[in-house]
Amino acid sequence: MIVELRRGTVVESRHQVHVAVVDGDGALVAHAGDPGFVTFWRSAAKPFQAMALVADGAGDRFSLTSEDLALICASHSSEPAQVARVRDLLQRIGSSERDLLCGPHRPLSEPVAKDYETRGVRLTAVYSNCSGKHTGMLALAKHHGWPTEFYTRLEHPVQQRCLEEVSRFTDVPAAEIGVGVDGCGVACFALPLKNMALAYTRIQPAVLAAMLMHPELIAGEGRPCTEMMRAHPGRVVTKVGAEGVYSALLTREKLGVALKIEDGHSVASTLAMAAVLEELGLRPQPESLTARPTQNSRGETVGEMRVNGGLVR
Repeated sequence: MIVELRRGTVVESRHQVHVAVVDGDGALVAHAGDPGFVTFWRSAAKPFQAMALVADGAGDRFSLTSEDLALICASHSSEPAQVARVRDLLQRIGSSERDLLCGPHRPLSEPVAKDYETRGVRLTAVYSNCSGKHTGMLALAKHHGWPTEFYTRLEHPVQQRCLEEVSRFTDVPAAEIGVGVDGCGVACFALPLKNMALAYTRIQPAVLAAMLMHPELIAGEGRPCTEMMRAHPGRVVTKVGAEGVYSALLTREKLGVALKIEDGHSVASTLAMAAVLEELGLRPQPESLTARPTQNSRGETVGEMRVNGGLVR
């Protein structure tokens, strides 16, 4: 499987796709490229970083709702309603925006970003796509009585607890998981795609239900994760990660999916995930995710990006 960018009739570039599709027993049922490809899971690991909240009782202590859990798992678009929810959650756990160590960035949604630029909105850490995850980590620290200062450091009990959960759900010993620093400052984890896919077949019921119920919080309006989940309500969870990583769960089939675009191309990863889901039976996928037109500066379509090839069974 390759994602090709064609300009006219000529292939201008190719993006190699590695995919693993596994069942709940960890058996590889389909693949493309190298299903054992090792890479950082990035934000596609967020549901498992959230698991400790549920397992350790922090969810009950702070009366976390399904919306809260969805936002903690999200790479949200910084939409006003999403930001307001994060602020509310911070208040309920007894924290403030000053406690967030994720740092601000331009919203992932282009319309939201342009709106904020037009209105002169000052972006702070709560606008980060990872602010829900970071608020969840603050809640976990408060629940255990751990210090909230420097909760992002790899040696902090919060990050070690997240590593423990990632290890448990992926069947990879913690000592064999590569640990680095993610874009938002917390730990990120490197492991084989097939183990990432296995973990998605094991998502804890409360977290899974929250993600399925609130696709609008997992990403946002016009974003691929939200669009793929809305196209097949209750049938699939999809979660993007940076640098061309994507993970998914087909709920009825209990199939976990993980993929990586080897060169990290984010648009290619979206097209690849939509193609994989369609091949696994989730048809149709949103038309906007089957191909991506290439336009010149005059707005003329001069080519397109599209997936070529399929899964090996």
